[in-house]
Formats: sequence, structure tokens, C-alpha cells
Amino acid sequence: MSTVSTRPPQGRYGRTSDERADRTLKIAGAVLGAALLALFGYFAYHYVGQNKISAELISFELGEDAVQVRLKVEKDAGASGYCTVRSLAESGAEVGRADFRFDGAASSLDEVVTLRTASPATSAELMGCHAT
Repeated sequence: MSTVSTRPPQGRYGRTSDERADRTLKIAGAVLGAALLALFGYFAYHYVGQNKISAELISFELGEDAVQVRLKVEKDAGASGYCTVRSLAESGAEVGRADFRFDGAASSLDEVVTLRTASPATSAELMGCHAT
């Protein structure tokens, strides 16, 4: 006994609606994927390419109401920016925070800055630098 197929012969009546929907979804996915990749590249370029100042905390010296912080700053010649430094108490509470501006034509600076504190500090840390 033979079984009768209720399917139309393949390729005889064009694509089915499922095949058209699959193709549309593939195209939409490819377009969205390309747009997402372009957006990611744009933000990556601006994050990496626009960072023109960086610093390293070399040492710090604690005082009663201030901390002397020695920073080594590397920047593009002629660029300006600022670095944020904070100081912590023994309990971990922040007792001081300040932004220090770096301008000028030099590309490498070795600076000692003074950070005022509200109470005696036990440490200092560089939070980050930003070009302006």
C-alpha cells in the first residue's frame, strides 16, 4: 500500500511563507549585527583614541591634615587634563579627594601635589585621569 503525500511537489509553487520569514529574519539579523558592530567600534575608538593623559602614583607621604602625593604623568605634548586623587582613613572612609590639573607643552611630568584631608589618612590612591 502506498501513502499519499499532501505536500505539493518541491519547487513547484515557489517559496512557502516559512521560508520567506526565515530569509527576512536572517537579513534583519545581519543588518542589526552589522549596526551593533559599527556602534561598538565607534565607542572603542573614542575610548582608546581620545585618552591623551595617564598617570601613575609613585609614592605618598602622610601628614596630620594632608597627604603629599608624587605623580608621574604622561600626556600628549600640549594636551591638558586632570587627575583625581583620593585619600582613605584607617576605617576605609574617604577623608579627602581632589582634582589636580596638568597643562603645558611637556609630555612627561613628575609632580608632587598636596591633598588636604578632613582627618588623618592612612593611604592615597589615584582614581583616574581625563583629558580636557
